[in-house]
Amino acid sequence: MKRNKSRTYTISAVAEQYGLHQQTLRLYEREGLIKPSRSDGNTRLYTDADLERLEVILSLTRDLGVNLAGVEIILNMREKMDAMQHEFERFFAYLQAHTEEFASFTDAPPPDAGALVPVRRPNIVLQQRRRPTSRS
Repeated sequence: MKRNKSRTYTISAVAEQYGLHQQTLRLYEREGLIKPSRSDGNTRLYTDADLERLEVILSLTRDLGVNLAGVEIILNMREKMDAMQHEFERFFAYLQAHTEEFASFTDAPPPDAGALVPVRRPNIVLQQRRRPTSRS
């Protein structure tokens, strides 16, 4: 079985491609914004996913003027939103797969079915309060 290797890029290639100094990439790594893998010789290796994340970081800092602390918050929120979206999609798929099971829950039982707890709908009448008027 052949393993599909993803492309990797060295720090010098990434720095040149994005017009950055290598120290800037090292700073982003120290701050935890990007996490390149390492080769056996401890060389930083950036994947396409790392480059996509770097592009988001550069867009936030260069185009929107966000500082690194703000970038970290935004990236964390994006990850949480992605996780929530994934969970929502899983839940929705579960509901679609079990639609027939849940259909019986939406039908109210007939009144003579002998429900354990009778359901009564209260009549609510809203009255408008009159404001006191001052008499001269």
